[in-house]
Amino acid sequence: MSERVHKHPNLIYSAGTQVVTLRDVLGRGGRMLHPRGAVGVVVRSRSDLEHDYRVRFPDGAEESLGREEIMLLAQFKEGEIGDAQITAARSNLFDRVIFRCVIGSRAYGLEDDNSDTDYRGIFLPPADLHWSLYGVPEQIDCYETQEQYWELQRFLVLALKANPNVLECLYTPLVERATPLAEELLGMRSVFLSRLVYQTYNGYVLSQFKKMQADLRNQGQVKWKHVMHLIRLQISGISVLRNGFVPVRVDEHRDQLLAIKRGEVPWEETEAWRLKLHAEFDNALEATALPERPDYEAANAFLLKARRWALSESLSS
Repeated sequence: MSERVHKHPNLIYSAGTQVVTLRDVLGRGGRMLHPRGAVGVVVRSRSDLEHDYRVRFPDGAEESLGREEIMLLAQFKEGEIGDAQITAARSNLFDRVIFRCVIGSRAYGLEDDNSDTDYRGIFLPPADLHWSLYGVPEQIDCYETQEQYWELQRFLVLALKANPNVLECLYTPLVERATPLAEELLGMRSVFLSRLVYQTYNGYVLSQFKKMQADLRNQGQVKWKHVMHLIRLQISGISVLRNGFVPVRVDEHRDQLLAIKRGEVPWEETEAWRLKLHAEFDNALEATALPERPDYEAANAFLLKARRWALSESLSS
């Protein structure tokens, strides 16, 4: 999966940026000065999204051109190379899903009548698509059915980095589809657990609570559902370090967590619980038997096996 040139629609090109014209540049009387596809350099950037750029060409001539009339040179040369959306449009990658599970509130045991059912999982693209000029997308989504699937390598990389959502996929009790290859992955899920759980979980909680404290100062309110899930994440991370297993259901803390979600727990009390959990996290890290890093070699061996499996027409044997 190659990295494509960044092309945010609101990106403003700075002076010195090389661009390609997407229209002919004409002089007086309609005389052709530079044909479509000419290369120039931005000499005056736009001050906002409404004004034009001033572009200078190799012969010294300059022209005012709008954002829709130029393209980054690097982006123009790239063309369709690495454009995984082409692969997504030509192939039904949902047919290549090897693992499908439910995470979120229903898996945690925190659902109510308004809770969605969040499906997550893994897809394994056919070898020819993965080897193609276009590559494959890192994930595919179906917003109508709340489904999201990661390409296998992307899933493994996130798991190795202790991404909470991905680790919970490996440990959720709500599994709806698992091919033999996915069953093998579930059987080796412990190789992804390491002390990185501490840095990943704790770091995320710290950054999010800092934002929430700012929201409380500036707006006088926070999103209590998000607060609940941050506390739940701390509880989960502590358990991972202590027990070498990712707990998904939170039955023991369900009532307390739902009270936070409903906004029934004062902020000061929630903050005190968070700080207490941070201290427990520190103690769990000091005492954990988990390795410093996950087992990269085991994950890599599994990926290579899966890539060979992708040569097969069938994912179920």
